[in-house]
Formats: sequence, structure tokens, C-alpha cells
Amino acid sequence: MMNKNMPLFGTNGIRGVFGKDLSLDFLVNITRSLAAYYKKGPIVIGRDGRNSNNIMFNIVTAVLNSDGLDTVDAGILPTPCLQYATKRNEFNGGIMITASHNPPEYNGVKPIASDGVELPRQDESVVEQNFANKTFITSEIVGQNFKEEMIIDRYVDDVLALVDVDRIKKRKFKVTMDLGNGVQALVAPVLAKKLGCTVITVNGTIDGDFPGRGSEPTPSNLSLMSFVAKETNSDIGAAFDGDGDRSIFCDEKGIVSWGDKTGTLLAKYLISTKHPKAKIVCPINTTHILTKIAHDNGSEIIHTKVGSVEVSREMVKQGAIIGMEENGGFMYGVLNQVRDGALTTALMLDLMASEDRSLSAILSSLPKVYQYKSKFECSEIGLIQKVIDSVKNHGSPMKIETLDGVKIWFDEESWLMLRPSGTEPLIRIYGESTDELLINSKVNEYTRLVKEFLDEN
Repeated sequence: MMNKNMPLFGTNGIRGVFGKDLSLDFLVNITRSLAAYYKKGPIVIGRDGRNSNNIMFNIVTAVLNSDGLDTVDAGILPTPCLQYATKRNEFNGGIMITASHNPPEYNGVKPIASDGVELPRQDESVVEQNFANKTFITSEIVGQNFKEEMIIDRYVDDVLALVDVDRIKKRKFKVTMDLGNGVQALVAPVLAKKLGCTVITVNGTIDGDFPGRGSEPTPSNLSLMSFVAKETNSDIGAAFDGDGDRSIFCDEKGIVSWGDKTGTLLAKYLISTKHPKAKIVCPINTTHILTKIAHDNGSEIIHTKVGSVEVSREMVKQGAIIGMEENGGFMYGVLNQVRDGALTTALMLDLMASEDRSLSAILSSLPKVYQYKSKFECSEIGLIQKVIDSVKNHGSPMKIETLDGVKIWFDEESWLMLRPSGTEPLIRIYGESTDELLINSKVNEYTRLVKEFLDEN
């Protein structure tokens, strides 16, 4: 079962192993806690392609109805489509049943506020208090469940309105899509075809076991997409996670980039064409190149803790329309202030259609940096903080930031960051520099420090 000392909400929603952490009693009580938070319906409910999603949908719907709230069945669809529907149709809230990129045995509940964005952290605390105190509501009226079957169609139409469809169609792009056996199989290829693209799909069947390459797209597991994109002379490759809110891209040579590189490229495109001087919100582990480009274009960068909820909610607070994460999450607030894999792909095609050169050439226009990303296993919460404290007190760095974990600056363009994972028993480490020898040296130094500390404790 879930650790009683841990908060129910992780970095993004509530997740656990179905049937173990997510037992029947737990699902009933957490749904009743959400019913008490929302107070009234209608609540739109969607789900991705996980094997346990139908039974979870039935439980969540039945409990909300029994507490008097009307529900709307959005069917199987990507998380951004569910969020879009919540906002567009002015539902009182939404619930997405998904565990995003977690392994197949996991599932989860991701509550959405009426504005189409995940709940603010303070509202998550309200739900957790409802759960802890069993502060539920009762109703003599049983809520009704309705179906909504036009969400994806309306979503695609609204995304098409945000890009230059005719200009993209003229380029007749060829796109390889690694759908990762996830629910973007229902949307991303449809959207690309409406933009005049030839679409080649891999792992294109929705399968809750994620047999193709797992549910999380990372440069290390996208070799098939890279190979197919290169062999078929595709202009771009796009890969998505299980619930479709993140996207990782490769160029025509099959070279895969992390999300902060393509996200920086998109942000640069948007602030230099469509949205001059627009604010950009991103986590503190984002590439420093974005900060440079933003300042050169008169845009303000606002840093948050790591996590899409932190970014999205800060975007709402600041009225910002551009947000991004290094893991492939990109937010374009003109539609909604949430990360969205299919919309991001449309924006990449829009960017490519605006330039008369290949994606690799466009990417090469960004300043060169060397990045490092890894993790250490550490299941003891108290020990994780001690590791971070020991790192904080090591050496004589130029500057230290503690917004999320610890970020250590060695010079104006070189940094290393350690933070506890919000979803797994891990310490994550990130590093970046324009000097390859420097970042390699610092990674080795701090890796040795962390490993020695963990071995001693």
C-alpha cells in the first residue's frame, strides 16, 4: 500500500500499482474526496489505454454519481484532449485515469480543475485532507452519466486554427511517429494527415502492456523511430508517452533531442514571430540556452520547481502562454496552459514550414551545450535530503540555488543539479555546460561524492 507518511499526490497526480496501492477501498475513498472537493458536476472523465482503465473508470464514475455528481464519459483519449474538453465545455472539473509514463502495472488519477489545468498544489492538499479525515458528501440524488463523443474532432479543429495549415501542406512533410502503444495513436496521426503529411507509424496499436518500447519516450529507447525516420527520408520523427502529453523529436538524420532543446527552438520561434516578448515559464533544471535566447529577444524567464503542475499553474498566475520542460513537455497557452504532445508536433511542423532548411540545420543554429542526466536509487526519504545537504556544502561553487533540491553553478554557463524524484525513490542529477571537459569532471566528482555518501549510510 501507499506509504502513509507520503502525500497522495506526486509530481503529477496520484499513481500506484493497480490492485495494491490502488485498491477498491482506496479508489472509492479518493474519489469521494474529489467529489467533496468539486462539490458539484458535471465532471468529465477520460482514460488512456492501460489494462485497468475500464474498471477504474467504472469505479470513479459510480462513486461520483452516488455522491450526486453528474459525469461525462470522454472515452479513451490523450490527457491534453481531456483537459481541453474540461476548459472548452466549461465542465466543473475533469478526471483523467492514467499513470502517464509509469510501467504497465501502474495506474493513477489525475484531477483537472475547471480551467482545464491540473489542480493547484494547495487544492491537492484540500483533497488529501478530505481523504485523511473522510470528509465526504452525501446526496439523496444519484448523478447521471452522459457520453461526449466529439472531443477529439473539436480538439483537432482548434489545433489546426493555431498553425499555418496551407504553408505546412505545401511542404508535404513526411513524419515518422512512434506512438509508444499509447493513446496519441488516436490523435497525432490524424492531425498530421490533416496538415498534408505522409505519416509512418511504429508502435501504433494501443496496448496497455506497452510492448514496443515502454511508455516513456527517451533518447535511449527511440532507436526504432530514429532508424525508420532515417530510412524513409522522413523530415521529422515524433514520439509520445502513454497518455500523450509529452513529445520527443528526432531530425531527418535520426538524431534524437531532449525536450529542452526542441522546446527552446519552439520558444525562440514563438517569441520571434507570433508572440514578441512573451513570458516563458520553465523548471529550474531547464537548459540555460533558453534563458540566453529569451533575454536576447526581450522575454522574461520565470523558473519553477520541477513538475508540469508547477509550470502550468505559474503560467496561469503570470498569464503566460509559453511553458516547457526538459522531458518533452511543451505548453502553448493559446489553446491551454498544459503540456500537449500533438499540439507541440503541429507547432514543430509550423516552425519547419517557416524555414527553407532541414530540422537538423534549424537545431544546429542553437548554441552548443553539453548535457548530462542520470539518477541514483535511494528509497529512504530522509537520506535523500542528507545527500542533497552534503552536496550543497561541497566545494566552493560560484552560486547555489535551492528552489528545488540544489543547483550548483560553477560559472555563468555551467551547472549541476540534484533533486529528489517526485514519482520514484530516486535522486535525479542534471548537468550542463558549454565546456565538455568541465561538465564531465564535475559529474564524476559529484557522482563519486553521492555514491560514497550512500555507501556509508
